[in-house]
Amino acid sequence: MERGTIPASGLVGGIDLYRTLESGQSYLWSRSDGDMYTGEPNPKAWYRTVVDGVPVAVRQPDGAPDGDLEWRSTTDAVPYLRRLLRLEDDLAAIAADAPEDPLLREAYAAHDGMRLVEDPPFATTISFICSAQMRVGRIHDMVSTLARTYGDTHELGDATVHAFPSPDRLAPASEAELREHRLGYRAPYVQRTAEMVATGEAHPAEARALEYEAARSHLTQFVGVGEKVADCILLFSLGFDQAVPLDTWIRTAIATYYPDCDRGNYAETSEAIRDRLGGRYAGYAQTYLFHHLRTGAVND
Repeated sequence: MERGTIPASGLVGGIDLYRTLESGQSYLWSRSDGDMYTGEPNPKAWYRTVVDGVPVAVRQPDGAPDGDLEWRSTTDAVPYLRRLLRLEDDLAAIAADAPEDPLLREAYAAHDGMRLVEDPPFATTISFICSAQMRVGRIHDMVSTLARTYGDTHELGDATVHAFPSPDRLAPASEAELREHRLGYRAPYVQRTAEMVATGEAHPAEARALEYEAARSHLTQFVGVGEKVADCILLFSLGFDQAVPLDTWIRTAIATYYPDCDRGNYAETSEAIRDRLGGRYAGYAQTYLFHHLRTGAVND
């Protein structure tokens, strides 16, 4: 097993690993203490995932945005972590680019070091199909169950790490099986989307080459993917930093703080709030606002 350190001093804006991985962006990591998405950080715990068949573990022992990252893997994990955690992003420049909005400035200050993630497109698509009307902890449970049941296993030291299943492994699962794993009405959506990718009918990754509106439209062909889920996939997997998913928390922010952005339909409201939140990095702003509101950190 290989080990190493990524110095936070080399990352512009540092990184808060806990907020990055437990802010509702990604459901593809597990925490070694089993308490992911409980609301309590544990700097001693390892976050584990599998990417491209490689098991990776990372932690931030001092738990601060200026703290170094420790990693373990079966190979050099630095290239994987730089991609998954977007370590090349200049957080200082992104925050400086944000509009002079009191709530947004408060969110950036309160959650310093939180980065966007870049997860694999298929796994992200299934994760957010599972997210409909669910709390983040419950979404994580469903995605973890799929990994344990259908995914490949990898040994990393004394830990077994489960990969999210490939389309070929997930597609043969029946709707009844998936319902047994507590996916509920999402079961046929997950099965059919996996089937579409496994047979080559379509793949979410193809959206990366398209313009934003066309990319969102492309993703809605997958069963269970509406405009909000499509925006989540674009933002957390495909590098569309301008995407703003209109989930419950962002709709609450619009109603309370930005009522003029409510245009009565998803497309026009999405465009209006993207412009209000700064355009090219609106998705970063959305993620900070989402986490700020969800955790109740807003100063009234």
